[in-house]
Amino acid sequence: MAKAIKAEQYVLLPAGGLRATGRGAGAEAQAFLRSAETSGAEGATLDDRRVPMRVIDSISPDGAKLVELPSQSMLAIRSLLPSLRLVPVRYYTPATAPLMEVATQAARTTAEAPTITIKVLSKAGKKPVVGAIVVALTDVENGVGAQGVSDSKGQVELRLGSACAEIQALYVYPADAHWTLRKRKFTIKTGTVISLLPLDLGYTDALRFFYGNPELGVGTGVTVGVLDTGIANHPDLIVDGGANTVTGEDPKDFGDNGKGGHGTHVAGIIAARGKAPTGVRGVAPGVTLRAYRVFARNSGSASSFAIAKAIDQAVLDKCDLLNMSLGSGSADPVLTAAIEDARAGGTLCIIAAGNGGRQPVSFPARLGSAVAVSAFGRKGTFPTSAAEVEDIASPYGTDKKNFVASFSNVGPEIDLTGPGVAIISTVPTGHTEISGTSMACPAVTGAAAAALAGSDALKQKRDGARSDAMVKTLLATAAPLGFGPTFEGHGLPMPE
Repeated sequence: MAKAIKAEQYVLLPAGGLRATGRGAGAEAQAFLRSAETSGAEGATLDDRRVPMRVIDSISPDGAKLVELPSQSMLAIRSLLPSLRLVPVRYYTPATAPLMEVATQAARTTAEAPTITIKVLSKAGKKPVVGAIVVALTDVENGVGAQGVSDSKGQVELRLGSACAEIQALYVYPADAHWTLRKRKFTIKTGTVISLLPLDLGYTDALRFFYGNPELGVGTGVTVGVLDTGIANHPDLIVDGGANTVTGEDPKDFGDNGKGGHGTHVAGIIAARGKAPTGVRGVAPGVTLRAYRVFARNSGSASSFAIAKAIDQAVLDKCDLLNMSLGSGSADPVLTAAIEDARAGGTLCIIAAGNGGRQPVSFPARLGSAVAVSAFGRKGTFPTSAAEVEDIASPYGTDKKNFVASFSNVGPEIDLTGPGVAIISTVPTGHTEISGTSMACPAVTGAAAAALAGSDALKQKRDGARSDAMVKTLLATAAPLGFGPTFEGHGLPMPE
């Protein structure tokens, strides 16, 4: 039995890409990677000696590997095979707009100061709204208050330290087909009822205002991969296969990971094929839609290795476009290699800019080999009672109803902008509205698919020139909205 290795996890990365072949790593490095592929816990061969190392997962025999190894092995690899890199594993989160949160509990409850229990009900039939996040602030400036989640009866217990509380602002974020709510300056006590407006799937949100309800054939001939939390089985969606690249999970389980339905919402914005009053329509419903689950079951983060492996697989599967509504702060050589490889292989990565509130464009959207997408919204495409009223911020467009979402990251790396405030789309339980550059990104991906369908760019050999031609075709459809280049890049893509 092999002796256990006290080690840390790293990605063993070839020079210049995810694979060593043809990338300047040299024959010795390629042989070492292939040796590691079948080594198990015994290690790999380097100069006729075994290097202690456990291979956990691999992209290909001569490609990047997820490994555990002690510091001595790291030193050996770096000194004898300098063309190979050992990169710490990094993690990425979905690019949805941040919700209001309580920073400090209002007060400690005691027997003399009971909690307050309120009810969240739908205005349609007064039925309980289950799973809604409720945030009650008694001091907005300092984030003082309480929060909870509605139960099967729509009830939420708020530890506000009194039997009656003056609320400066209350926010409700439902998980089902209701609008969010912001309510200001009122008093609550046990038994207070909060009513939510149900979603009308025929409502003109920002996505439908700009893109309408396209014919089912729009986007036909374009294959789009969604790298996300998986895509649920939904009546509005047709998923043409995919893969789960999370280490240790079933590679065929590319459905929803049970954590909020983010990937299903993204997929619906691109390719939903429904019709009101029971369904919704995406921007390019005719695309071939593929799901690549990179988030582990019930997890809110995805590893750099899982994402890189998904990008690599999607290129092999001949995806034309990859939607990546995720990001993080620091640069990562693993995703840089994967996205550059995809671009060189004729696959274009369209990536959300992030939701830091005017912070610099997040990674990996800021890569020059990616298409970075900011988010904007439009007044009148969500109720005035919705929490999204706080996403309205300058700069405003030539049409003063258009605004750059307050949460959107911006900067010179922005290529395009998309509608990302209060967007109605599919989730595993039906439909809901969500905001974020996560939503703007698939809007642009859908527009890209509509622009590329039947184009000469798509007919080219799958290489870097093809990717460049796709970018040119996409950018040619963009129209500035008047925000300025650092906020919108070339503007909103509007294919005919």
